[in-house]
Amino acid sequence: MKELSVFIDESGDFGEYDDQSPYYIITMVFHDQSIVIEDAINKLDQELSYMNLNEMCIHTGPIIRKEEVYEYMSIKERRHIFNKLVAFFRQVDIRYKCISIKKRKNDDVIQTIAQLSRKMSQFIKDNIESFLSCGVVKIYYDNGQIEVSRMLALVFSVLTPNSEFRRVMPKDYKLFQVADLICSMELVRLKMEDDRLSHSEELFFGSRYDLKRNYLRIIQRKEWK
Repeated sequence: MKELSVFIDESGDFGEYDDQSPYYIITMVFHDQSIVIEDAINKLDQELSYMNLNEMCIHTGPIIRKEEVYEYMSIKERRHIFNKLVAFFRQVDIRYKCISIKKRKNDDVIQTIAQLSRKMSQFIKDNIESFLSCGVVKIYYDNGQIEVSRMLALVFSVLTPNSEFRRVMPKDYKLFQVADLICSMELVRLKMEDDRLSHSEELFFGSRYDLKRNYLRIIQRKEWK
């Protein structure tokens, strides 16, 4: 029986409504463990080592915004790292699904969780045969937000009794970094559609045409429809 790994990342928070950032996104990256991706992982590690970035955990949001370890890097350097992760994404055999909502001003935490839970549950129900055909479904999440941890435990435990849960350290799993990439790009896509792109996002990606052609369309090819 095959083993399915599901790497989870999120974008947004359950705090007070913010008109500048009303989105909440949960991204699930699916990988059939019988499909070997070690060569692609080793290639990415090697290319990062050429840049003196050994054991780097690529974090997409800070790359775009020029934050954290990327603060003193040029835009050319940051794009180079970003494109290496995109190339890795293109090489590996995975699928993904993003669950997103646009929070409303009067929504509270319970309403937000309920909306996300319903969407996630419906996706799993629509594809239940694929999940139940696996010997085990391993859920990898970094426990970044307790609300998400509880939601995952509830939804997957009820609908997929063959599920197991693992706490992940992002630096240890390239596919978790891919989940972060997809989650960040889904946020960029939603903001672009609502004319909310930040200055740093516009600067990093250039024109909207380039953003869609060079990145969004490439990523969307692996979406689990």
